[in-house]
Amino acid sequence: MLQLTLIWWLTWWSTNHHGAVADPQTHLLNIGCSPFNATLSFFGSMNSTLSKLRAQVSNQSKHFVTAQEAKGEILAFSMFQCRNYLSNKDCLACFDTANTQIRNCFDANGARIIYDGCFLRYESESFYDQTTQPGNGVSCGNKTSKETQFDATGKQVLMDLQIATPRIKGFYAATKTQVGGSAIYATAQCVETATESDCLACMVVGYNNLQSCLPKTYGRAYDAGCFMRYSDTAFFADNQTIDITSYLKQGGGSTKKWAIIGGGVGLVVVILLILFVWHRRFKKPKRVPRGDILGATELKGPLIYKYRDLKAATKNFSDENKLGEGGFGDVYKGTLKNGKVVAVKKLILGQSTKMEDDFESEVKLISNVHHRNLVRLLGCCSKGQERILVYEYMANSSLDRFLFGNKKGSLNWKQRYGIILGTARGLAYLHEEFHVSIIHRDIKTGNILLDDDFQAKIADFGLARLLPGDRSHLSTRFAGTLGYTAPEYAIHGQLSEKADTYSYGIVVLEIISGNKSTEVKIDDDGHEYLLQRAWKLYERGMHLELVDKDLDPDEFDAEEVRKIIEIALLCTQASAAARPTMSEVVVLLISKSLLEHLQPGMPVFVDSNLRAREEKSTSTGGSSTSNATASISVLSAR
Repeated sequence: MLQLTLIWWLTWWSTNHHGAVADPQTHLLNIGCSPFNATLSFFGSMNSTLSKLRAQVSNQSKHFVTAQEAKGEILAFSMFQCRNYLSNKDCLACFDTANTQIRNCFDANGARIIYDGCFLRYESESFYDQTTQPGNGVSCGNKTSKETQFDATGKQVLMDLQIATPRIKGFYAATKTQVGGSAIYATAQCVETATESDCLACMVVGYNNLQSCLPKTYGRAYDAGCFMRYSDTAFFADNQTIDITSYLKQGGGSTKKWAIIGGGVGLVVVILLILFVWHRRFKKPKRVPRGDILGATELKGPLIYKYRDLKAATKNFSDENKLGEGGFGDVYKGTLKNGKVVAVKKLILGQSTKMEDDFESEVKLISNVHHRNLVRLLGCCSKGQERILVYEYMANSSLDRFLFGNKKGSLNWKQRYGIILGTARGLAYLHEEFHVSIIHRDIKTGNILLDDDFQAKIADFGLARLLPGDRSHLSTRFAGTLGYTAPEYAIHGQLSEKADTYSYGIVVLEIISGNKSTEVKIDDDGHEYLLQRAWKLYERGMHLELVDKDLDPDEFDAEEVRKIIEIALLCTQASAAARPTMSEVVVLLISKSLLEHLQPGMPVFVDSNLRAREEKSTSTGGSSTSNATASISVLSAR
């Protein structure tokens, strides 16, 4: 089932009422209904999930709950969260109010409702990992504080909350801060199914939104997976505050030099990023010990399909249904008995143990990886020497078709930016949020698929490797696509997450320019590949000369494009250690600040034109491997 984009019909009501401490706080902030209708079967499942939510809140005194129900292929997902300072009774009362009001969405297959005290959401697709999405908003008061330091103190309070909240177990914080003869009560909260980096990203958006409220006496910022609120009137008891001091001190010793200058908000993000980078570097989550099949032995297996069903679905794997060629095999379009369209990847492994291991790793890994920016593996099949993978089908095919193929020039800037951000989020999940770190090894435009809404989904994990927790990199035989490959990997076989970061930077340059990384441009300075040209233009301050001529200059912000080009160059620095992590890239992308004094180091160019073979793109993101003799040349500064 393809993800449907919910179009929220947003409504705001502002009031001077701030809610009492002993109150379910059902001041309505936002309600949104999907424009898509659901079936009667869905409503049966949806009602069941809502009943499960209420039971958990009522019987188990929980403040955050999720539930899902499946009847055949009809799925329903729901989530409820109330503020931690509410009593169990008030939390349940807020749920009952939300449960009643959300029925106003009638026959919609998705809806959400947000109050001061709680929020409730249901959908026909899983959304548990979502935090910041279109439809986020802010509600401000209309009274300006008389305290002269209210604005500055309020900004500091909110900045502290956005730094501390993602680090606190349960993603919740509440503080009281004196300002003159008054006080600022503030709280921040993320859904507990979010990752730390996604909670942080949501906090950054919420903080930026609340800037428009100060120095008003109260404000609320809400999003798909987080909530921030401040007021000069108490909306929770003084004894319900949390001391967040220790969470703020965690970043004091960082030596990594990140600087984002862009006014007051830029300074806030500087501090935020320094603390976040330190936290990521010195407090990494424990990794699963490496076992057989690349450490994936404890992962659950995928759905097993019958060979005859897949044979029938693809018309006996006919050329008519063939979508393309990928790593170790061909990809076909298939239509299952129930009408569901899938992509079927048929691998002919022969007697190669190595290829069998690749297949086993791909099956176990992808079947347990669930993220909106990663292609979903539906199942697999084995018959004799044949191994078959079944993926969700992407009708829009792969990104390279839209940049270099028959659909060239059809992507606008908004779509390109969404693909850049979505790909970064998918890689951040693989590297840092899955229970083991996964290195893709072959990030390129042909392995980035696009759904009906042009949302990026990273495909083809056939080359994926698990990074052991006790080693900083893997020394391994080169397997990837030259032109996208980090120099330390192509030349020395040193593989780490930063190799994916490098490849991502190259992809970003391709998205912005509409040119292939291996395409040679001839000018007065001689022959130039894309990375060389991007670096030269950066040094000359002529970033925008790189932009695809098919893009309308009126539809993008020049400074935003400059910033993203510089982020790409940060990702392609010669030193792997100097490159940002993908979670840091996500924060840089969503920040509204400019990147001044954040100077990328000179890249090392890997010549990809030596004995590297061209590969056909596939609409399922088929991997291509190129074992080639590579040469390197250090770009000279001009």
